[in-house]
Amino acid sequence: MPNGAAPHSIPRRIAAGFFACAAPDLDFVTGFFGPVAYLVNHRGVTHSLVLLPLWSLGVAWLLAKLLRDPGGWRALYGISALAIGAHIAGDVITSYGTMVLAPLSDWRAGIGTTFIIDLWFTGIITVGLIASAIAYRSRWPALAALAVLVAYVGFQYVQRQHALEFAAQHARPGTQIDAHPRPVSPFNWTVFVSDDEAHEFAHINLVRSEPRRYEPGDGFIARIDSPYLPLDKAVWVRRTRYGEVDAAVGREAWNSPVLGFFRWFAAEPAFDGMSEGGRCVWFVDLRFLTPGRDAMPFQFGACREAPGAPWQAYERAARQGVSR
Repeated sequence: MPNGAAPHSIPRRIAAGFFACAAPDLDFVTGFFGPVAYLVNHRGVTHSLVLLPLWSLGVAWLLAKLLRDPGGWRALYGISALAIGAHIAGDVITSYGTMVLAPLSDWRAGIGTTFIIDLWFTGIITVGLIASAIAYRSRWPALAALAVLVAYVGFQYVQRQHALEFAAQHARPGTQIDAHPRPVSPFNWTVFVSDDEAHEFAHINLVRSEPRRYEPGDGFIARIDSPYLPLDKAVWVRRTRYGEVDAAVGREAWNSPVLGFFRWFAAEPAFDGMSEGGRCVWFVDLRFLTPGRDAMPFQFGACREAPGAPWQAYERAARQGVSR
C-alpha cells in the first residue's frame, strides 16, 4: 500500500481524481447564457493556473464531504490539484486556446500539437488504466503509460514543425504560417499561409505517398481521414477575410465593436457569406474546418437593418456540408 495508505483511502483518491479532473469543464454552464458567453468564458477561470490552488481547495473540501474521507480536505487536496492540472495540460496541447492566466489575462495558451479528440492519445490513457487495474499493486503501468503519453505529444510537436516547414515553402513575403492538427493520424494537418486579406490552406498528410481513396460505405474514420493528401499533391484553397465582392462591407462588419469577442477568439478568421444588400455578414474560424465533418462550429456574424445602422452580433446555426 503506497505510503502506508489506509485500505479504503485508494478508492477515495481514485474517485477524487476522477471528479476533480472533470471539474474545470463545469464552465459549460456559461452556455446557458448564450453562445457568446460560452465562447468568452470556456476554458477561462476554471482552467486557470493562477486559480488552481483555490479550485483544488474547493474541490477537495467538497469531495471530502461527499466521500466522507476521515482525513478531510487535506487528504484529497494533492490529488485534486494534480487532476485539475492534468486537465489544464490536456487542453493546452490543443489549438483551441486556454486562459491559463485568468482572471489576470485573457491570453489563450495553445501549443497546437493534438486534435481535440485524438484516438491515439485516448488509447494510450485507456491501455494505461486497464494495465493499472490489472497490476493494481504496482505503479509501473501508470508510469509507463504517462511516459508513452508524453512521448506521443512530443512526437506530435515534431510533426507540427514538419507541417510548418512545408507551409513555409508556400509562404510569400508578408505572410504568416500556421498549422493545426487534424483527426485520425498525427500526420494529418491543415496548414495556413495568411496575410491581411486572405488565407491559403491545404489539408496534408506528412507521410502519405498516395491519396487515400474513399468510397461510400468505407466508414466515418475513412471519411475524415481521406481528405489529407500527400505533400506533393497538396491542393491549396484560398479564402478571403472580408469577401470577394463588397469587401468594404465585410471589413466594416468584421471591425464592428459587436464582433470584438470573435476577433479575440478566431485564429484563422474568414468571410463566410453575405445576405442580400449586405444586411448580414458571416464569419468562421478556419481553425475548426475539418473535412468530412457534418457541420462547422462557431459561425458568427454582424447584421444591421440598413446601411449606416448599428451592427448587431448573431450566431448562425451550424450548416451542413461546409467542409471544403
